[in-house]
Amino acid sequence: MVTGDEFRTVMRRAPASVCVITIDVEGQRLGLTVATLVSLSLDPPLVGFAIRRDAALHQLLQEAGELAVSVLAAGQEDLAQHFARGVPPIAMWEGIALRTAPGPPQLDGAAAWLRARLTQWIETGDHSFFVARVEDAEPAPTSTRPLVLHSRAYESL
Repeated sequence: MVTGDEFRTVMRRAPASVCVITIDVEGQRLGLTVATLVSLSLDPPLVGFAIRRDAALHQLLQEAGELAVSVLAAGQEDLAQHFARGVPPIAMWEGIALRTAPGPPQLDGAAAWLRARLTQWIETGDHSFFVARVEDAEPAPTSTRPLVLHSRAYESL
């Protein structure tokens, strides 16, 4: 049986997009960096992502139902780190540029944005896998390069 450390070492070799999942529950905004976003279906449009069960966003996401995804662009490493740290919600949004859009906050300057509604979640080990139906999708200009995570380092394509 493979160990967690062996598995982690292998998975670090697979590049992954870097996204920030955001919610707004009765005025309480929260965001979390994830590198697990996947497209699941085109009809209906579905995405999926995994979040640790001990993350603050985990329970609130289930309550919120609606979420936004900002697919980070090259040069947004600071935002990726900011939302990965688990900054207290009060300070989380200080100095963060947001775009004007309906629903949960969307980070300005990203490579793409999604607005989606949670449809289901499944407990999977120490994470839960969330599935959301995409209600709105918008790419940035094609010249915007995405940020990826590879071997524990941020890279751009």
